[in-house]
Formats: sequence, C-alpha cells, structure tokens
Amino acid sequence: MLPQLGYLNTSTDYTHLRLPSKTYKLDINSGHIRGHTDELSAMEQAVYKILATERFWYHIYTPNYGVELDGLVGSRREYIKGDIARRLSEALTADDRITGIRNLNVSFSGEEAGVSFIVGTIYGDVIVERRVALG
Repeated sequence: MLPQLGYLNTSTDYTHLRLPSKTYKLDINSGHIRGHTDELSAMEQAVYKILATERFWYHIYTPNYGVELDGLVGSRREYIKGDIARRLSEALTADDRITGIRNLNVSFSGEEAGVSFIVGTIYGDVIVERRVALG
C-alpha cells in the first residue's frame, strides 16, 4: 500500500517575514563584542560593516555583500564623483532594511575623497561621513 501524500495549497497567500535586526554589538575601537544591539543602532553597525568590507574580497561573505571602492583607486575625480553614488547605493540596498541613500556630497583632498550622505532605513536615518583613499 502506498502512503497518501498531501498536496501543497498554492492558493494560500504567504507573507515574507522580516527577520529581527537584533545582533551582537561591536565595539569598533577595541574590536570586542559588547552585548547586543537592535533596530537603528544595529543599522548603524550594518552600514559601517558594509562600507568597511570590500566586495568580492572575502569568501565568508556572499557576492552581494560589501562595497566596490577599490576600483576607484587611480580614477579621475569626475568619474569618481559620477559613479560613487551608484556603488554606495548598490552596496547598501542589498540589505532589505535599507531603503536608499540621499544628500550625497563628495569632496576631494589630496589623494582622498570625502563622502557624506544619509542612509534611509526602516528604523530611521543613519548619517555617514567617510574618507576613501584614492592613491
């Protein structure tokens, strides 16, 4: 006798559940884990980690994680100014809790570019100011 199998009801609506944002709190200065963090504070940490990780360099991360800034080294300032918004947006919006970036400002000083912008998240805004070596 064969077992009776149930059938998957495809007419049922399924909703995508968003996973909680609770994670370990990293003390950036000491390199130690100090408790837990959640929501906006966790997003500040997520943004920091994404921007601190060069995409495709580390096998522990998926190819969608990190930012491609290394390719800007040696590029003309006009190109950098035009392309950095796309690179930052691509890197950050891979996280579904991030809704986008706005108010991007790019400045140059010697062999560095300074970027400042606001990252919109489902928990609120994260303000980012960062320097990127270009040479």
